[in-house]
Amino acid sequence: MNEPNRQGEVWVFAEQEDGVLSDVVLELCGKARQLADELGVKAGAVLPGSDIDGLSQKLIAYGIDHVYVVEDTRLAHFQTSSYSRVVCSLIDKHQPQIVLYGATSLGRDLAPRVASETRAGMTADCTDLEIKDVTDPRTKQVHEKLLLQIRPAFGGNIVATIVNYDWWPQMATVREGVMPMQDPDESRSGATIVEDIELDDSLFPVKLIERCVEPRTVNLKGARVIVAGGGGVGSRDSFKLIHELAGAIGGAVGASRAAVDGGFIGKEHQIGQTGTTVRPALYIAAGISGAVQHRAGMEESAKIIAINTDPDAPIFSVAHYGIVGDMKKVLPMLVSALKERR
Repeated sequence: MNEPNRQGEVWVFAEQEDGVLSDVVLELCGKARQLADELGVKAGAVLPGSDIDGLSQKLIAYGIDHVYVVEDTRLAHFQTSSYSRVVCSLIDKHQPQIVLYGATSLGRDLAPRVASETRAGMTADCTDLEIKDVTDPRTKQVHEKLLLQIRPAFGGNIVATIVNYDWWPQMATVREGVMPMQDPDESRSGATIVEDIELDDSLFPVKLIERCVEPRTVNLKGARVIVAGGGGVGSRDSFKLIHELAGAIGGAVGASRAAVDGGFIGKEHQIGQTGTTVRPALYIAAGISGAVQHRAGMEESAKIIAINTDPDAPIFSVAHYGIVGDMKKVLPMLVSALKERR
């Protein structure tokens, strides 16, 4: 059992690639700042890599107090063994009480390994984090200021709140886009702490010979307007109506999991619990029933318009405007109206 360190910092694993921080890291910096303030402790970030000059100050601007830098040319590209050694060594040395990771492919690889090696609890794919007092239902003991790790469970049909009484640090991976990114404050001051971690060659079993990076063609997170289609669209051919409306309105194309599983569009367009979380100014949902898994990824949109033939579809519970009708008739009318306005 790891002894809880009530004075420990709140840490963020600062995932970066080619000297560029992942967006989810900057989102987590704001959340770490909030949690640290509630606990009365400092916020920290673990930053391994090579040629990462300037990233410390950016992390500080987004709310971090202490940046623990481990620089080594062999850390230029992620390998599980070496990165987990870095994080585990720093956890052992500084004893943080919370460690947060982005639920990216890298974070989902690293976090369980670190949790296993440090014998700590870890909750995956959280959508919210809170600090609250918790009473153990077995012993009736009150544990003050624990991290509540909130995530969908049982296929998204319920929302589970997970707490960790004893096995510290408390760890969680957090989905991209669920935490609002705070504005940076360039006037903030913080400390960059250079750490020397011994890394032997056995921690680098893979040699990178060639690296091919496919450019991202879909940027749902950055889109101000999204037109999304669901299983109710019916076919890949009918999904062209979604593309037409998105083109007419200047928006990005999204989809529910049902549409992706149906082969109507690629997975990179998927929005929801197992896809991308978005907060556009306008979200148009056509032929989407509105299962809780999908709503989790778009319900914080500023304005939501839902189009569905079923007046009792769950999507209408989060929509600001609802159109009960066949999207194959409604969408051409919207496209025609937009073209006429032009």
